[in-house]
Amino acid sequence: MFDKLEDLLIHLEEILNMLNEPSVINDQARFQKLMKEQSDLQPIVDAYREYKDCRQTIEDSVSMLESESDEEMREMLKEELNEAKKRVEELEQELKILLLPKDPNDEKNVIVEIRAGAGGDEAALFAAEIYRMYAKYAETHRWKVELMNVSESGIGGFKEAVFMINGQGAYSRLKYESGVHRVQRVPETESGGRIHTSTITVAIMPEAEEIDFHLDMNECKFDVFRASGNGGQCVNTTDSAVRLTHIPTGIVISCQDEKSQLKNKDKALKVLRSRLYEMELEKQHDAEAEARKSQIGTGDRSEKIRTYNFPQGRVTDHRIKLTLYRLDEIMNGDIEEIIDSLIAADQAAKLAKMQEN
Repeated sequence: MFDKLEDLLIHLEEILNMLNEPSVINDQARFQKLMKEQSDLQPIVDAYREYKDCRQTIEDSVSMLESESDEEMREMLKEELNEAKKRVEELEQELKILLLPKDPNDEKNVIVEIRAGAGGDEAALFAAEIYRMYAKYAETHRWKVELMNVSESGIGGFKEAVFMINGQGAYSRLKYESGVHRVQRVPETESGGRIHTSTITVAIMPEAEEIDFHLDMNECKFDVFRASGNGGQCVNTTDSAVRLTHIPTGIVISCQDEKSQLKNKDKALKVLRSRLYEMELEKQHDAEAEARKSQIGTGDRSEKIRTYNFPQGRVTDHRIKLTLYRLDEIMNGDIEEIIDSLIAADQAAKLAKMQEN
């Protein structure tokens, strides 16, 4: 590991030197690529430099303790030594995590699809609440939420909602949210006070650029229709809504949130490209099934991942056996603790897998 860290330190210095060369500054594509590489390497090198400093502190403290006779000075050196040893252990763990292979999609924006499952109107209401939860979470990170398509139920719920979250690192934080989300509560329409169980599915997809996935436009069929809805911007007097069909897969995307047909077409293409890209990623995951088993699920839409129990004010993530009794805050977008726990569990699983090999 430390040989690799030494190599990375040297490589970062080479990159910093190249970034000052006029030929690189004038080549924007190369300049941006090197800047990205520097940004990725800097946290690793900073941690490694601190690690080396702490190791030096340990050596110096041990050496000085051998010759120091003043008791007060010896106590100070012992304290410094203990602190440096503790920090070395922390940095070794940090460096192992920093050196884990990175998901190339981590910095991407995400496209989120929420669909009501079992439970009728109650599932649709919960789908709308989960949409709001993610929108609130995005707000805390100053990410932009862009609604692409919504199919509303008559009582204010969402049968389906498709939206994009624009923000650096959005996929790295939200990729663990794919799967079945279950709600247990007494619906407003239930006169007997019985608890009902309903489900929705969430799919998190990295936004796919042209460079990630080439889409053959000859395989796409576009239809236009008049937007509909319960009022406001979704209702139109022109054929601005777009239905996009991908002929080879049969995938159908509808977008009607924008008043412009061109904008709706562009959004539909973004969703389609990301869906097809996700299908390619799934094929890769299936080919690496053994590695996938050791990791926290990031894509299986049929996996029941979380239960929101309203009578008990409880949220349980079944993958990591995490239960939190603060449902109100979570439904209001405070899902950071859940996401941090999922990331930590995934990193621990990957580290254990690396040590096995």
